[in-house]
Amino acid sequence: MTPSKRRLTVTVDPELVEAGNRAVAEGKADSLSGWVNGALEEKMHRDQQLAHLRAAIADYEREFGEITAAEIAAQQRADRQHAVVVRGRTTKARSRNKTRPPA
Repeated sequence: MTPSKRRLTVTVDPELVEAGNRAVAEGKADSLSGWVNGALEEKMHRDQQLAHLRAAIADYEREFGEITAAEIAAQQRADRQHAVVVRGRTTKARSRNKTRPPA
Protein backbone atom coordinates (compact mmCIF):
# COMPACT_ATOMS: atom_id res chain seq x y z
CA MET A 1 0.00 0.00 0.00
CA THR A 2 1.47 3.34 -1.00
CA PRO A 3 1.60 6.16 1.57
CA SER A 4 -0.88 8.18 -0.50
CA LYS A 5 -3.59 5.56 -0.02
CA ARG A 6 -5.85 5.10 3.00
CA ARG A 7 -6.99 1.85 4.53
CA LEU A 8 -10.78 1.53 4.52
CA THR A 9 -13.14 -1.00 6.02
CA VAL A 10 -16.43 -1.42 4.16
CA THR A 11 -19.28 -3.90 3.88
CA VAL A 12 -19.81 -5.17 0.34
CA ASP A 13 -22.36 -7.50 -1.24
CA PRO A 14 -20.92 -11.02 -1.69
CA GLU A 15 -21.49 -11.08 -5.47
CA LEU A 16 -19.39 -7.92 -5.82
CA VAL A 17 -16.54 -9.47 -3.85
CA GLU A 18 -16.79 -12.57 -6.06
CA ALA A 19 -16.71 -10.41 -9.20
CA GLY A 20 -13.63 -8.61 -7.92
CA ASN A 21 -11.90 -11.87 -7.05
CA ARG A 22 -12.71 -13.22 -10.54
CA ALA A 23 -11.18 -10.11 -12.09
CA VAL A 24 -8.01 -10.71 -10.07
CA ALA A 25 -7.94 -14.42 -10.99
CA GLU A 26 -8.38 -13.55 -14.68
CA GLY A 27 -5.58 -10.99 -14.54
CA LYS A 28 -7.92 -8.04 -15.07
CA ALA A 29 -6.89 -6.48 -11.74
CA ASP A 30 -3.77 -6.68 -9.60
CA SER A 31 -5.73 -7.06 -6.36
CA LEU A 32 -9.22 -6.80 -4.93
CA SER A 33 -8.24 -3.44 -3.45
CA GLY A 34 -7.06 -2.27 -6.88
CA TRP A 35 -10.30 -3.48 -8.48
CA VAL A 36 -12.41 -1.64 -5.87
CA ASN A 37 -10.24 1.48 -6.22
CA GLY A 38 -10.80 1.41 -10.00
CA ALA A 39 -14.55 1.04 -9.54
CA LEU A 40 -14.66 3.98 -7.13
CA GLU A 41 -12.59 6.08 -9.54
CA GLU A 42 -14.97 5.25 -12.42
CA LYS A 43 -17.94 6.20 -10.22
CA MET A 44 -16.28 9.49 -9.27
CA HIS A 45 -15.63 10.37 -12.93
CA ARG A 46 -19.17 9.43 -13.94
CA ASP A 47 -20.63 11.58 -11.17
CA GLN A 48 -18.44 14.49 -12.34
CA GLN A 49 -19.59 14.02 -15.94
CA LEU A 50 -23.23 13.96 -14.86
CA ALA A 51 -22.71 17.15 -12.82
CA HIS A 52 -21.21 18.87 -15.90
CA LEU A 53 -24.12 17.64 -18.02
CA ARG A 54 -26.66 18.96 -15.50
CA ALA A 55 -24.86 22.32 -15.52
CA ALA A 56 -24.86 22.44 -19.34
CA ILE A 57 -28.58 21.65 -19.47
CA ALA A 58 -29.30 24.29 -16.83
CA ASP A 59 -27.30 26.87 -18.83
CA TYR A 60 -29.19 25.94 -22.01
CA GLU A 61 -32.57 26.16 -20.28
CA ARG A 62 -31.69 29.55 -18.76
CA GLU A 63 -30.97 30.88 -22.23
CA PHE A 64 -33.66 29.13 -24.30
CA GLY A 65 -36.31 27.97 -21.80
CA GLU A 66 -37.12 24.65 -20.24
CA ILE A 67 -36.80 21.53 -22.40
CA THR A 68 -40.28 19.96 -22.41
CA ALA A 69 -41.24 16.29 -22.46
CA ALA A 70 -42.84 16.89 -25.87
CA GLU A 71 -39.55 18.26 -27.24
CA ILE A 72 -37.67 15.26 -25.90
CA ALA A 73 -40.21 12.85 -27.45
CA ALA A 74 -40.01 14.66 -30.80
CA GLN A 75 -36.21 14.46 -30.76
CA GLN A 76 -36.33 10.74 -29.90
CA ARG A 77 -38.64 10.13 -32.88
CA ALA A 78 -36.34 12.10 -35.18
CA ASP A 79 -33.30 10.20 -33.90
CA ARG A 80 -35.01 6.85 -34.55
CA GLN A 81 -36.01 7.93 -38.08
CA HIS A 82 -32.44 8.91 -38.93
CA ALA A 83 -30.73 6.00 -37.18
CA VAL A 84 -28.60 3.60 -39.19
CA VAL A 85 -29.00 -0.02 -38.12
CA VAL A 86 -25.69 -1.85 -37.96
CA ARG A 87 -25.59 -5.58 -37.44
CA GLY A 88 -22.50 -7.66 -36.93
CA ARG A 89 -21.36 -10.13 -39.54
CA THR A 90 -22.10 -13.78 -39.06
CA THR A 91 -19.14 -16.12 -38.92
CA LYS A 92 -20.56 -18.32 -41.67
CA ALA A 93 -21.73 -16.89 -44.99
CA ARG A 94 -25.38 -17.68 -45.58
CA SER A 95 -26.77 -18.52 -48.97
CA ARG A 96 -30.10 -16.91 -49.83
CA ASN A 97 -31.12 -19.62 -52.29
CA LYS A 98 -29.73 -23.03 -51.41
CA THR A 99 -31.47 -24.83 -54.28
CA ARG A 100 -29.83 -22.82 -57.06
CA PRO A 101 -26.51 -24.26 -58.26
CA PRO A 102 -23.44 -22.01 -58.16
CA ALA A 103 -22.83 -19.95 -61.30
